Amino acid sequence: MTEELELLEAPPAPGPFFRFTDEEAWLDAARAAGFMTTVTDEDGNETEQLQAYTHNHAIDVVGTITVGGEWDEDGNETVAPTTLDGFHINYLGDLPEGWEAFEVTPNTPYRVFA
Repeated sequence: MTEELELLEAPPAPGPFFRFTDEEAWLDAARAAGFMTTVTDEDGNETEQLQAYTHNHAIDVVGTITVGGEWDEDGNETVAPTTLDGFHINYLGDLPEGWEAFEVTPNTPYRVFA
């Protein structure tokens, strides 16, 4: 018995990509979506932690993106890099409510899921 495999005419497009106003806006959205959890260490200290990879979703926190810049041979900055607006996230999974407003389509993604 042989099965025919369905071949894709084109590879799937990368993304979706999201740009939040800043890191705090991203964290607020992650909390609202239920992606943050509280972890208690052996000393009883609680910290908030992102559940980035589960069987339902994958989150790649890119963060702040800078482009350009120049440095001399000693590693000293001679021309400052440009910081792009926003706090950037790559996400796979069912889209959380309200995230459509933050979706962007970059011409050249800085980083994609492999």
